Amino acid sequence: YKEKFVPAGQTTQLIVGASPENDRHILRLADSLYQTQKLKRVYYSGYVPIATDNRVPNLSAPPLVRENRIYQAAWLLRFYGFSVDEILDESQPDLDLEIDPKLGYALRHPENFPVDINRADYETILRVPGIGVKSAKKIVSSRRHQRLHLDHLQKIGVVLKRARYFI
Repeated sequence: YKEKFVPAGQTTQLIVGASPENDRHILRLADSLYQTQKLKRVYYSGYVPIATDNRVPNLSAPPLVRENRIYQAAWLLRFYGFSVDEILDESQPDLDLEIDPKLGYALRHPENFPVDINRADYETILRVPGIGVKSAKKIVSSRRHQRLHLDHLQKIGVVLKRARYFI
């Protein structure tokens, strides 16, 4: 059932860095908007200060990579089944700007790795850095016919440079 008011879906935009919210707070808000308001998309933009207008905060612009990391984390929420608390917690409320959120999750949760790609369920395979949605589906489908090895994974499209440390 689609709402008649916005049949194509509703979107919104969050400005990152204009106020003191951490990344965890921003992702919780976005996740809540997806869950309760059924938004089609949340966009993120880094705050750009306007030096000629003293009515806006005189803050420095956040690093562009922060906006990129928030998009990556939001993708994990929407398409990979992650929760905000798996990506960030109270002890680490901001995303690491040096590594992507999926790799950050894997490094913080060594108890979940290595993953046996020949036995693990789809959701577990999705948590492996270097394996995306299409590759995870191909893995689950292909392993019905044969036991998969690294060369099979490479042909499937897995980024072995990243995944090999977690499988």
